[in-house]
Amino acid sequence: MWKNKNVWILLIGELVAGLGLWLGIIGNLEFMQKYVPSDFMKSMILFLGLLAGVMVGPLAGRVIDSYSKKKVLIYAGIGRTLSVIFMFLALEFESIIFMICFMVCIQISAAFYFPALQSVIPLIVEEKDYIQMNGVHMNVSTISRVAGTALGGILLVIMDISFLYIGSMMAYVMILATTYLLSFEEPEYNKAKGEKSGGFTEIIPVLRRTPIAMMALVLTFVPVLFLGGFNLMVINISETQGDAAIKGLLYTAEGISFMIGAFFVKRITHLVEPIKLMFIFSFVISFAHLSLFFSDVKIMSLISFGIFGFAVGCFFPIAATIFQTKIDKQYHGRFFSFRNMFDRIMFQVVLLSTGLFLDTIGLKYMVIVFGVISLVAVFIFGVQHFKIGANKRLLDNQKKIV
Repeated sequence: MWKNKNVWILLIGELVAGLGLWLGIIGNLEFMQKYVPSDFMKSMILFLGLLAGVMVGPLAGRVIDSYSKKKVLIYAGIGRTLSVIFMFLALEFESIIFMICFMVCIQISAAFYFPALQSVIPLIVEEKDYIQMNGVHMNVSTISRVAGTALGGILLVIMDISFLYIGSMMAYVMILATTYLLSFEEPEYNKAKGEKSGGFTEIIPVLRRTPIAMMALVLTFVPVLFLGGFNLMVINISETQGDAAIKGLLYTAEGISFMIGAFFVKRITHLVEPIKLMFIFSFVISFAHLSLFFSDVKIMSLISFGIFGFAVGCFFPIAATIFQTKIDKQYHGRFFSFRNMFDRIMFQVVLLSTGLFLDTIGLKYMVIVFGVISLVAVFIFGVQHFKIGANKRLLDNQKKIV
């Protein structure tokens, strides 16, 4: 795997792009903290961007499966680079409208870029390397997140916020340049002129035929319940503790723990079934959510984010590997777009709920509500999964007897 130049191009590109992404996110949080006093209004602004991504999801899936994945990555990269212009306008005119335009454009670009990227990974590495590649890719993404948030915090102290977006745009230009260097064999069905794939209606039967992929998809609800309100919770914890520096520490604690988890999970996947591991780490994520009840204590908030980071660092490489191995490659574009849309819809619901709860009942009671929902979901999904498994084994045994 490490002798494959495409792997290095992808990982270096992810590192650079991640730096740009998180410089922009830190800038967005600072901008909203300055001009948007309500947590609910902050969530509404983020919601509009996610909604745009959901709207183009079906189109993105068809395009990725019908045309060159490399070209999709390039055009999405161009769109992402140009979208930063709106933030320069937002800063110049102190305009929330221009910020919303930025969020919409960058999320539309992401709706094409990330499913295409997930579809490319099975084309450049062998199946035996999937979980290692997914883990390394997510670790590189996490390193860029930790470095990007740290660099963003430093730049905010010594420079104007506009420099964050200058750095962000430069990073996007660099990832666009590295994308041109990718070289891999596209599937034949992508090259057929005039042959276009169907929509998401073809994905539902595929998921029904692969119950393990369906369960893995459903279980992503648990980490999304935490991730959907991640940035708003970080801002709220910072305000509660009266410490601006805690934002960077929380991102760092979660990021380092994520990397440890992604490294650790490769060592245990051959010992326990992947789907069982997903249930275990879903439970740990639920516990981390509940433990944020003590987030007014600095060390406890860091521990909670650390536990969460470790659990999702184990969870997501397993989920990605299940999807890449169990879903036929010819459906990858539509499936990963479908998953992207599914995640975004959940993100929107969680994001709006987080903003509303923070404004009404506060962080302490909100995490109790979300934590209990997570635990109940893990229990219900677990009972259903293992009941189906038991019935299947019973049928198999009866067939053997007959």
